[in-house]
Amino acid sequence: MIVWLNGAFGVGKTTTVRELQQLIPGSRVFDPEDIGTLLRDRLLRPGSPARPDGSADYQDLVAWRRLVPDALAALHAELGEDVLLIVPMALHRQDYRDEMFGALASRCIDVHHVVLHAEETVLRKRIEHDGAEPGARERRLAHLDVYTAALPWLRDDAAFVDTAELTPRQAAEQVRSLVCAGTARVPIVQDAVASGDTVAAAVLLFDEADRVLLVDPVYKPGWEFPGGVVETGEAPTAAAVREAAEELGLTLHADGLRLLVVDWEPKRGPRSGGLRLVFDGGVLDPAEQAALTLPAAELRGWRFVPADQWDAHLAPNKASRLRAALAARAAGAVAYLEAGHPR
Repeated sequence: MIVWLNGAFGVGKTTTVRELQQLIPGSRVFDPEDIGTLLRDRLLRPGSPARPDGSADYQDLVAWRRLVPDALAALHAELGEDVLLIVPMALHRQDYRDEMFGALASRCIDVHHVVLHAEETVLRKRIEHDGAEPGARERRLAHLDVYTAALPWLRDDAAFVDTAELTPRQAAEQVRSLVCAGTARVPIVQDAVASGDTVAAAVLLFDEADRVLLVDPVYKPGWEFPGGVVETGEAPTAAAVREAAEELGLTLHADGLRLLVVDWEPKRGPRSGGLRLVFDGGVLDPAEQAALTLPAAELRGWRFVPADQWDAHLAPNKASRLRAALAARAAGAVAYLEAGHPR
């Protein structure tokens, strides 16, 4: 089990963790900043070609977001499932949260997400009097804007402990109570990531304005088409129907689906590649739209997206796949792609 202790600079993560360790005997602390420091020293040096965008934030490194879940999984296996791992780390980008928590969920590791919170005026006062070097103090103050912008999604995702009037011991006691009660446990689907190539079936659904329905997974960054991996012995159309029912509460029929795209996708990162089939599921009327329901452990939202917003929601290969599917739909044809490009 992992307790991810989130929060802004100055909120008291370090002192709370110290008390939490005393309250939970045998618990261990893992600080992802150690991996960040290593990567920053190796990859973020001035002029380093490994960081072409010039960013100095190690959380922006794909390597950091992959190594931290890998290290936590290794510690989980080494220390045993009964040992609580406490992770004090500010994590204020939702897509990074999805990527990392999803990687842990795929290993069947529970994450309890707790945000230590205080109002901005309290945090500013603490940071200004914490004795840090002026440069570090200014960076911490500037980071408060990032935390404030993240609060809407953090409140939906995590349990909050307001530390403004609490001692570190009292804050730790509240965190322990949340963990023991299961209140802070992140509801996220714990499906293992396939190691080999797979066949996946997606279904395109439209509204009256021909906008495309996309869904927002909680276990990985970015938006997706409704759909999923075809199970052993299952027809792709049956998989599309099943996924529409599981993800949206929508009843489709296999004989009402029309194949639009076959796309061979190469393996990218930890996720497998394989064949991606896209079917036309037709237009949803207002009543069908109003009846859509989502599994909270898998999807946090859905929306109809117009063409000018596809690139903002989808990875480049998926945006290319969508455009090819819409062209095939208009032409009454089937498109074959490799890595999102027509062949």
